[in-house]
Amino acid sequence: MKGQSYIILALIFALLVAVFAVINVGDVQVNYLFGTGEAPLILVIIVSVLMGGLITASVGAVRYYQLKRENRGLHHKINNGSSPNKQTEEKKNEEAIKSSGSTSEDEEEK
Repeated sequence: MKGQSYIILALIFALLVAVFAVINVGDVQVNYLFGTGEAPLILVIIVSVLMGGLITASVGAVRYYQLKRENRGLHHKINNGSSPNKQTEEKKNEEAIKSSGSTSEDEEEK
């Protein structure tokens, strides 16, 4: 049901943008970084909406794949009982204990 409501809202938004664009058909001056030009307002509106949709979709896709990778790692951690990082953390702890042990022995000798 959630997917259907999303599609319905997207279609309503697209219809509103299309009506708004068709109402505004006059030429407008567009200032680019490298110059200016004239274009129909309908094209400016449609291109702006499409660029906004593309940027939003790409940011959403990046976040989706980050969460998917994190989820896969957590499933791997649950299935194996430990994470690959746990072994490295244990080694670091052992090294820290060894190094702190050697420094306390050196201080006792002084």
